[in-house]
Amino acid sequence: MLFVLLAMAGQITGTAQTPTGFFSPNMLSMATGQLGSIPIMPMQAMTQQATRHARRVYVGGLPPTANEQSVAIFFSQVMAAIGGNTAGPGDAVVNVYINHEKKFAFVEMRSVEEASNAMALDGIILEGTPVKVRRPSDYNPALAATLGPSQPSNNLNLAAVGLTPGSVGGLEGPDRIFVGGLPYYFTESQIRELLESFGPLRGFDLVKDRETGNSKGYAFCVYSDPSVTDVACAALNGIKMGDKTLTVRRATQGTVQPKPEQEIVLQHAQQQILLQKLMFQPGALPTKVVCLTQVVTADDLKDDEEYQDILVDMKEEGEKFGSLVNVVIPRPGPNGELLPGVGKVFLEYADTDGSSKARTGMNGRRFGGNQVVAVFYPENKFAEGDYDG
Repeated sequence: MLFVLLAMAGQITGTAQTPTGFFSPNMLSMATGQLGSIPIMPMQAMTQQATRHARRVYVGGLPPTANEQSVAIFFSQVMAAIGGNTAGPGDAVVNVYINHEKKFAFVEMRSVEEASNAMALDGIILEGTPVKVRRPSDYNPALAATLGPSQPSNNLNLAAVGLTPGSVGGLEGPDRIFVGGLPYYFTESQIRELLESFGPLRGFDLVKDRETGNSKGYAFCVYSDPSVTDVACAALNGIKMGDKTLTVRRATQGTVQPKPEQEIVLQHAQQQILLQKLMFQPGALPTKVVCLTQVVTADDLKDDEEYQDILVDMKEEGEKFGSLVNVVIPRPGPNGELLPGVGKVFLEYADTDGSSKARTGMNGRRFGGNQVVAVFYPENKFAEGDYDG
């Protein structure tokens, strides 16, 4: 290479070729890219090309509406929010290529360190969809290790974008479920209750705004029994809860249909969901009245003495949660006809603190072999004696 440079210098300037081992002024000018019109690749461009494989990030599972500009803006903003920018002021993203057919993108960062920090963003929600963040297939770990940090910084503020170190919502594994489209007024206990219709949870995280503490409308969960994962997704995805439609699927994989042997579990769970949907309606925000179902039957209420025993029992149970004002248990008519509200128990409290504790404490409990369903009941309907809600 040195001989070529010396020869080129001699030909262009018309001077004698400089003996090997010596630098001429023309050689120095070439080295800085200033010699005539011969294009010389700047050192910065050479460095960028050499580090490109370590500065690119693969982003999979893009929503169909994503484009180069929206992806660039999103990841630049997210990187700034978590404190992942290390190359100075400005946007971390310098280029984006999207394959719309296969729904993935290559996002090129300014530096190797910033690309490594971006690895902590796996599962970040982009336009309502959790996306995969990985190294590209041409990533060379051995070479990258000589160019900069290969792991995300431990000082990233992932909570600023609803993530925790190591995984989305602190939940790991292929059976992690994304639950989106949650109405913002749903409480954490209400969502858990709905999800636990299929079985106990090993982990659950309702993603909240770091500043306000309010729900962002999506959550992640993992079941203790992985075999119910696809059952839960199939049963919950697409159902309406309040004013929203739920999106429920595996967070890192496509939709998987439940196996034939899981159909019975699915049917049972769907029945439980129908019962619980009452408490998720927009009008079901906490009231002072709690309505219990699956507690008593019409036959239990026909005998006066048995009825009084039930009334006393429910009063004693209800007083455990707060200041109980009234207990109403509608009874069948004189001729055994089923009047509105028969089969329900209404507990009226002095405040919503008591009613909320009662709803949480009694919902799901076993009574006479049945699982109690407790929901809030409209105060105006209760005051009017309308028990048919």
